[in-house]
Amino acid sequence: MSSGHENAGFRRLFDTDGLTVGTGFPLTDSRESRPPVERELELAARAEALGFDALWARDVPLYWPRFGDTGQTYDTWPWLSQVAARTDEIALGTGSVVLTLRHPLHVAKSAATLDRLSGGRLVMGIATGDRDPEFPAFDVSREDRDRLFREAVDCLRTVWREDFPEIEGSWGELDGDLDLVPTPTTDTVPLLPTGRARQSMDWLGEHGDGWLFYHLPNDTLDSFLADWRAVAGEKPYAMAVRAVLADDPTADPEPVHQGYRAGIEWFREYVHELDDLGVDHLLVGVSEAGDGDPERALTRFAEGVLDER
Repeated sequence: MSSGHENAGFRRLFDTDGLTVGTGFPLTDSRESRPPVERELELAARAEALGFDALWARDVPLYWPRFGDTGQTYDTWPWLSQVAARTDEIALGTGSVVLTLRHPLHVAKSAATLDRLSGGRLVMGIATGDRDPEFPAFDVSREDRDRLFREAVDCLRTVWREDFPEIEGSWGELDGDLDLVPTPTTDTVPLLPTGRARQSMDWLGEHGDGWLFYHLPNDTLDSFLADWRAVAGEKPYAMAVRAVLADDPTADPEPVHQGYRAGIEWFREYVHELDDLGVDHLLVGVSEAGDGDPERALTRFAEGVLDER
């Protein structure tokens, strides 16, 4: 499909007739502690060399032990700036920036800066947030998430596209005397709402450049894709899934949280099925069963799935 967008990262993911595949941090699978920085960056460069199309970073402002993970621990913007400096063409994604807990002008400047530093490779997943204790920590009402999310999207689009804009919201006001610098490499950084984001399907289809959703069984996924196409036309659909590689390449699938444990042969067929259903991009968290080596897991998936598309 043609993405209809000039952003280099968006084109990498969606200017193709087939499914593209990215992976996400932490690549060392360190979910509850600080991942080793140099090793993560080495693996990022290795993922690009293996043919992955995107590297995605989570936005987790504060650690809540009950939730079970800290994302990649480090703040999204400086982290992806480090990744940009160690890679060349792979898309850089946020999966996803919690707009309700960040001032939209800070987000606008950080995103535009990263987009410039990376040569236009930034694609932004955006979200309302789902960790309950974070909302009182930031003095934000959970009940206002839908409105705050819409206001933030409107602010981002406006300050990226207009010189000395005039706009106001509960976040503040711009009266035409101030301008955002820098601006992105294109008129807007692509925005992919994540999940339902507490919005209607019509809103998602109109305001999103695409839709990023969680793992779904194929029969459910088929209906979700039909709903999306009805409101969004050919705008892309991206999905996250966890892939735990069994030692036996022929192993049948077993459900795990947000994905499957299976042999590489099953994952090869699964990715073909997603492509046939109409998924445009797959964000896959790759690991090996047990305490496998993360570089070996990336290599096995690339050689067994990416090279066979």
